[in-house]
Amino acid sequence: MAGAGGTAAYADALDAALAETVRATGASVGALFLLTPDGRELFLDALCGAPAELAKPWTRIPLTAPAPVAVAAREDRMVWVGSQEEMARDYPRTAMALPYPLALAAAPVAGVRRWGTLMLMWPATRPSYMTRRERQHIAASCGRLARALEDALHSGPPPAPADGPRVLSAGWGRLPMDPARSAADFVERLPGGSCALDLEGRFTYLSSGACELLGREAGELLGTWPWHSLRWLDDPSYEDRYRAAVLSREPVAFTACRPPDRWLEFHLYPDASGISVRIVPSGERPPPSPAPHRPRGSVTPARAGRLYQLTHLAAGLTEVVGVQDVIDLVADQIVPAFGAQGLVLSTADAGRLRITGHRGYSAEAVERLNGLPLDTTFTPAGDVLRSGMPAFFSDLEEMRRGYPEAPHISGKQAWAFLPLIVSGRPVGCCILSYDRPHAFSAEERAVLTSLAGLVAQALDRARLYDAKHDLAHSLQEALLPRTLPRVPGLRVAARYLPATRGMDIGGDFYDLFPLGDDAVAAVIGDVQGHDAAAAALMGQVRTAVHAHSAVGATPDEVLSGTNRLLIDLDVELFTSCLYVRLDLAGRKVSLASAGHPPPVVRRPGYGAEPVDVPPGPLLGIDPGAVFPLTEIPLTPGLMLALYTDGLVETPGADLDDSIADLARHLAHADDRDLQRLIDTLVDKAGTDELRTDDIALLVLHHTEGA
Repeated sequence: MAGAGGTAAYADALDAALAETVRATGASVGALFLLTPDGRELFLDALCGAPAELAKPWTRIPLTAPAPVAVAAREDRMVWVGSQEEMARDYPRTAMALPYPLALAAAPVAGVRRWGTLMLMWPATRPSYMTRRERQHIAASCGRLARALEDALHSGPPPAPADGPRVLSAGWGRLPMDPARSAADFVERLPGGSCALDLEGRFTYLSSGACELLGREAGELLGTWPWHSLRWLDDPSYEDRYRAAVLSREPVAFTACRPPDRWLEFHLYPDASGISVRIVPSGERPPPSPAPHRPRGSVTPARAGRLYQLTHLAAGLTEVVGVQDVIDLVADQIVPAFGAQGLVLSTADAGRLRITGHRGYSAEAVERLNGLPLDTTFTPAGDVLRSGMPAFFSDLEEMRRGYPEAPHISGKQAWAFLPLIVSGRPVGCCILSYDRPHAFSAEERAVLTSLAGLVAQALDRARLYDAKHDLAHSLQEALLPRTLPRVPGLRVAARYLPATRGMDIGGDFYDLFPLGDDAVAAVIGDVQGHDAAAAALMGQVRTAVHAHSAVGATPDEVLSGTNRLLIDLDVELFTSCLYVRLDLAGRKVSLASAGHPPPVVRRPGYGAEPVDVPPGPLLGIDPGAVFPLTEIPLTPGLMLALYTDGLVETPGADLDDSIADLARHLAHADDRDLQRLIDTLVDKAGTDELRTDDIALLVLHHTEGA
């Protein structure tokens, strides 16, 4: 914002609206995610009813992620997940990081612009459905949040990602209750022991009975985490019970052994302000699953939070496609999850480390580090690649002892050098760096080492994918016409749009070529598959169409000949195709289709409509297939739009309705500039963002008096 006052006012208004929404809906947790300035990600801006530590896996979420929060913003609709089973079925990646019984709603926050998503969570005890009134209430709350954000625009730029979310309790903004009331005497009269934890998991109160059972004084425990101050509770399974209580808001119980042989029952009762814990002796009978005994001096297992983070990040790494996807995931999720401020991700290429992605480094530093030999001794990268073991440097002095020149390059104060090794082969190196000294715990080193192996596998797959993608894309570009021929009496324009990043290339193609002096042929098609084989087949189809057209074949004969060729080639890929012959002298249009969407025709004074072209089967299936011939008059001003299914196919929408919408848009489009007309058709079809299929579009306009 413009200043501290503007920032505070904006935050207060949002926080008040978020806390009130959590209270009014009965939710246990609320979170506000806002879009980053480039619109590619959502960042966690404010969190209510849960500690920031539990939300670390979701501080930044790509807009394309298969998560309820991203889906709500991306598709501008409310997402409701009524149970843990529903979460596992519809959003398995989210379920891996939230393995608790709960219900969740994610609703878009939008006004004059799209702002982000409001997420609410309830205990699983609430009904598994949402009423219309509840939906309306959440939608109204989203409207209030959007208005608060829009009001803040008058004070400065939109909110941007900070170091972490603002964390508030569900009681934020309420008038304080009477502090004189105390239950200490009541608690002391109860048998056993009682204590309280805040939502972060720290002790805030212990009765004398609890201190006696735990074997420690209250002063030694207050403000500490149980699994840190009581070594016999230092096991991920116990911390996981606390996490389950916080997120599910359901009572949780477990049994633990205080050495040498005293078994205690812990009963956790959570709400929005914290957790009440009752501790009672459980007798001599051991629990069903006692905490595993670890020999003295053994490594402490990773915290449950870290384990869930690792699971969440591992799931993300299995879904990345290209190298840039790997870079984005490491930079946006792994770097903040470990509190780092800098990243350098290098890949091994021709004996050198080429930097493919970085964050938090100057251009000069990147230039100095780029292209170092794999066996470099200038930085620890060469040593970690040779040994296959990561290296951690907690401060400048530790780095200077082994690599005296390295610290001066970036100005960083601590580093983690992670070798990326696949089957004994170096793939690259990942460097996380810190602006201040950072002591790496044994747990943190173990998790980062495990993540390095996952990143290496993902990066290796991504490089292979990018290489194949670039080959197929280059082949496809070479086969598409660079320019369209000039034909007297005919205006033409074409467009090819690949699927958005993360998808394979398609096999869509188009072509236009003259047939003598008074006729022209237009062809458009879609080859099954999304790889180099599909692109190669696209070239064979175009060649066959040209060859049959050159000998004067009619549209149905062209498709029949091309069909026989594909069957003879036995390529096991099918192709849709529409062939159009415009007889400019005879004022006639002849068409034949092989399973392709019908073209749309626009006639002056008559609007636009799909041409009724009876389709034959896809090419490459039936050697005896027949492709019916259709003819329409070529009147002055007639316009034809040929397209592939990527322009009209939308999940959940009827194809005929989509084609009818295309015809309506064509009827009202300005035809003075055909390229702008194509822009209009693509924009109206809603395929300008997040395309799941490629698009080919060819527009032909017979000019007046031709």
